Amino acid sequence: MTNNEPDMEFREGEYGEKVLAVEPGGIEAIPDGDRHGKARDMFAVWVSPNLEFATIYVGALGVLFGLSFVQAVLGILLGNALGATAHYFLTQDGPRYGVPQMVVGRAAFGKFGNIPPALANWFAAGIGWFAVNSASGAFALSTLAHMSGVWALLIVVIVQITVAFIGHNLVQKVERYLMPYLVIVFGAAAVIALSKSHPSAPSHWYFPGAFLVFLGAVYGYAAGWNPFASDYSRYLPKTENRKVAGLSAGLGLFGSAAILEIVGAGAATAGLKAYGPGTNPVGDFTNLLPGWLGKLVLLGIVLGSICANALNIYSGSMSFLTLGIRAHKLPLRGIFAIVFGIAGFFVAHWSMSSPGNNFENFLLIMSYWIGPWLGVIFADKILRRGASVEHYLFRNHENYVGPIAFIVATATSIYFFANNPWFSGYAPKHNGDLGDLAFPVGFAISFVIYMIGSAGRVKKEVAAQ
Repeated sequence: MTNNEPDMEFREGEYGEKVLAVEPGGIEAIPDGDRHGKARDMFAVWVSPNLEFATIYVGALGVLFGLSFVQAVLGILLGNALGATAHYFLTQDGPRYGVPQMVVGRAAFGKFGNIPPALANWFAAGIGWFAVNSASGAFALSTLAHMSGVWALLIVVIVQITVAFIGHNLVQKVERYLMPYLVIVFGAAAVIALSKSHPSAPSHWYFPGAFLVFLGAVYGYAAGWNPFASDYSRYLPKTENRKVAGLSAGLGLFGSAAILEIVGAGAATAGLKAYGPGTNPVGDFTNLLPGWLGKLVLLGIVLGSICANALNIYSGSMSFLTLGIRAHKLPLRGIFAIVFGIAGFFVAHWSMSSPGNNFENFLLIMSYWIGPWLGVIFADKILRRGASVEHYLFRNHENYVGPIAFIVATATSIYFFANNPWFSGYAPKHNGDLGDLAFPVGFAISFVIYMIGSAGRVKKEVAAQ
C-alpha cells in the first residue's frame, strides 16, 4: 500500500434529503455531512420490491414442479432465510463505509479482481432482473388497461428509468410511500387466495431432485438482492445502529418474499398455471379474487415492478461504475440507468414470448454466481474479525485469491452440479433425481479456497492497521 493514495474517495456535490434533485456522484463514499435517514427505513426498502407478481410466481413453481403445498412452504422458508441472513450482515456495510456493496467487495477481490462479480451483478440486476420484473408489470398493466403488451411495457420501463435516473432519495421515497398500498392490497389477496387453495392436493415427495431445484430458485430470488444490500444503507449516518439496519433489511426481505411465495404456492393448487402458450398466470391469479380486488392487485403488480426495478437498474449502474469507469462532470450513474433500461426493455420484450422458461432458468443462474461470491465475501469477513476494510476500497489493492476462488467455484459447481434446461452438469446427467446443488457447492468451494489461500495475507493486513 502506498502513502500517496487516499484511503477513501468522497462524493462531491450537495444532495442532502432532496427528493427530486438528480443524485450527484457515483460510487464514491458518502461524506458524513450528507448522511441521513434512520436504520428502520431499511424495512420499507426491502418490503416493497418483493410485493409483486414475480414473487408470487416463484412460490407457485414449487407446486408446479410437483411438490406438495407443505413441501413448497419448507423450501420457501429455508431459501428466504438463507438470503435474508446474508442481507442482515451485508446491509451493515452501508453505514460503516458509505459505499455500494460491490465497492466493499474490493477488499476481498481487489480492485481489478472485483471486475468479474461486478460484471455479473450489473448484467443480473441491470438487465436480467430488470427484464423479468418489467415483463410481469407489463402483463398486469396490459390486462388492467386493455392495451398491447408493448405499450404497457414501454410505460412501465419509462417510469422505472425515471426513478432510477433521479437517484437514491427518490428510490427510497417510492419504496416507503408505496408500501402501505402494496401491503394492504396483497394482504387482502393473500387471505382470499389461500382460502381457495387446496393444501392437501395430491403430490409426490421429489427429494432431493425437484425440492433442491425449487430451493435454488427461491434462494436465487432472495439472494439476488444481496450484492447491493449496502447500496441503500450507505446514506445512513455512522451513528445509526448497524444491527438495527441489518435486521430491518433482513426481516423486510424475508417477510415480504416468504409470505407472497407461500401465497403463490397456494394459488398454484387453486388453478394458477405455469407460463406457456395461451396462458396468463397473472390473470389466473386475479381470477381467484373478486373483480374489484383483482383490479387493485393488477395495479399493485405494476407498482411492485416499479419498486423492484428502481433498485435493480440503480444498483446495476452502480456495479458498472465499480469497474473503474470515470468521467469528469458527466452524470454516468444516470446515463447508465437510461442505457441499461433501454437494453432491459428489449430483453423484457423478448422474454415475454416465453416468460415461464426464461424466468425459471434465470432464477437458477442467479444462484450459480451469487453462491461463490458470498463464499468469498463471508470468508473475508470471518478472517478479518470485524476489522475495517476502508483502506482497500479505493486504493490499487489486489487480492487474486478472491477472483480465483470465485471463478473456480462458479465453473466447478456449474460443470458438475447445475441442473436446468439450458445445461445439465455431470452429476445430474448420471443421477436425474439429484436436483441442483450448484449454489451450496459453489459457496462451499469458494469459502474454503479463500479461507486457506488468504488467511496469511488478511492476518498481515489486519495487523498493519
